[in-house]
Amino acid sequence: MEDHGDLRIRLAVPEDAGKLRYWDGKPHIRAAVSNDGSVSFDCDWDEELAPRGDGTEFFIAEVASQSIGAMQIINPATERSRYWGPVSETLRAVDIWIGEESCLGRGYGTVMMCFAMKHCFDVPDVCAIVIDPLANNLRAHRFYRRLGFEFVERRVFDDTSDCHVFRLERTAWEERGRRGQGD
Repeated sequence: MEDHGDLRIRLAVPEDAGKLRYWDGKPHIRAAVSNDGSVSFDCDWDEELAPRGDGTEFFIAEVASQSIGAMQIINPATERSRYWGPVSETLRAVDIWIGEESCLGRGYGTVMMCFAMKHCFDVPDVCAIVIDPLANNLRAHRFYRRLGFEFVERRVFDDTSDCHVFRLERTAWEERGRRGQGD
């Protein structure tokens, strides 16, 4: 478990499935996963949180022992859905969401992403992290750029998700750390 002031990050457990299902139905979560906000995750959280062996990890962020958000970190080359297509095993992909509206805009997302970046780059072979916010999610684009991610391309995933792909190279992350802007 990681501790960052009042925010703690821990591995997700099967008992978190109910909270994740609850967040799936929230309008701000649907807006982050669907271009028109009409689609929620069609996710079987019980299955997702079961041991997988494909390089996927789920984390829960908590404040005062209350779950406020989640992260998924995957090896996109081995992850079972092959969402990213054929990619190098030296990449990691991150999804992050804050489920509790009262916790938005309070800096928790930044702490969560700093944890995710360090967690990914703690693996010596990882050369970059990719993310894919929706093309119309300008707030997310600014957030990721502020963390050092660079725009790569606009891409439609699964024939439905119009996204901007951003990438953070290990060298850029290390340079930020040397300048005191890393984790």
